Amino acid sequence: MASMTQAASAAEKLVGHDDSAVTAQDVANYPRRADGETMKALCWMGKNSVEVRDVPRPSIREPGDVILRVTGSTVCGSDLHLLHGSIVQLNKGDILGHEFCGIVDEVGSAVSKVQRGKRYVASFQIACGDCFFCKQKLSSQCEKTNANTTERAMYGGQTAGMFGYSHFTGGFAGGQAEYVRVPLGDVNLLEIPEDVPDEKALYLSDVLATSYNAVHDTAVYPGDQVAVFGAGPIGQMAGVFAAKAGATKIIFVDTEPRLAFVKEHWPKEHAGKVELELVDFKTFAFGVTTKKTVVHRLKELCGGRGPDVAIECVAGEYAKGWMHWFEMMVGAETDTSEIINEMIEGVRSFGRCGVTGVYVGYTNHFNIGSLMERGIRLIGNGQAPVHKYWEDLLQQIQSGDLDPLQMVSHRVRIEDIDKVYYKFEKKEESMQKVFVETKFSLPACEGCPPLTTY
Repeated sequence: MASMTQAASAAEKLVGHDDSAVTAQDVANYPRRADGETMKALCWMGKNSVEVRDVPRPSIREPGDVILRVTGSTVCGSDLHLLHGSIVQLNKGDILGHEFCGIVDEVGSAVSKVQRGKRYVASFQIACGDCFFCKQKLSSQCEKTNANTTERAMYGGQTAGMFGYSHFTGGFAGGQAEYVRVPLGDVNLLEIPEDVPDEKALYLSDVLATSYNAVHDTAVYPGDQVAVFGAGPIGQMAGVFAAKAGATKIIFVDTEPRLAFVKEHWPKEHAGKVELELVDFKTFAFGVTTKKTVVHRLKELCGGRGPDVAIECVAGEYAKGWMHWFEMMVGAETDTSEIINEMIEGVRSFGRCGVTGVYVGYTNHFNIGSLMERGIRLIGNGQAPVHKYWEDLLQQIQSGDLDPLQMVSHRVRIEDIDKVYYKFEKKEESMQKVFVETKFSLPACEGCPPLTTY
């Protein structure tokens, strides 16, 4: 798989990018500096292999660049798709990480808003700020920061460039490092107020905006019953935001230890007001069968009809049955349709299904019959447009209405982040969401888990 993803990158280079990008592409690591200064960074080394390495620290490359001293980063479920080689066009040595915050160290000559010495959080997407989508704050679909022709050919369009997420999304070095270069810094950095610690502001970069977008883009209305597939950080917070939107019942579909973590950390404000149900998919059959399935259980929990809404917060790479596993192995599909089918079949007629988990390309055995006959709305939530939401979410944090620390289980060091990837992958130590500190991090805020070293 590693050779396949690298071959895809080589093919893109051979074909060539289009001319749509206003910022340099394929800067997934940094050239050696004249002063020889280095930093620690997490690098992709091949399928199922990441390493913390000493690599050159970034320099200003373009007038709009900002260099951050990283004070916080994290590991996302989406990072596991890179680890597994499921995302194409990764090269050995690419620096990973799309969620980070830090202190401004250097600014380019064209930077007018961002100031040295201040704290900022970056959006995981890189936006230009003035294209058709950026003017609507739909920053994840910026038309000017990703010139990858393979993505355009596969999708009929391109997403924005993204930090640390392969050359398929522009090839930008990520923030699981001690320093990071932020192109178009005036657009892609949000200042962190003094009353908000890094341990809370960091998650504005992705997880909070993504889970919030999943709920509001799919449309959760007061009185709705909502099934959330996946009880990782995105799913956990989607459940919280669905409850805030007025849902009366939240059903999490996952397995242990995540179901126990979500139950233990369910906000007290919703206790007694929102009914919480946990469904362990490992205790049910799947596919076309007369045995009890997740679909059967959803019907039982929701008056025989099923929930009004289902939200997918897992991804398409995790096959349950041998058929999808085999088809993915031989390249007959890139993603399994099993969870999508469970959602479509599980919701009530004219129900709504939102897809937020990462799906790369094509799937087989999709139940289009149930979708059409029962009037199910299948909604691709897209890569979340962070710029549309992050200011409002920041205000919720400031007011105390939103506490991101409810999903944070561990505080770790950048030196150990390669080990953290494997622990997170296996869900060891009930690892849910981590805060990754560097030598530049400020003292831990109240409520942050104590530092764990490996």
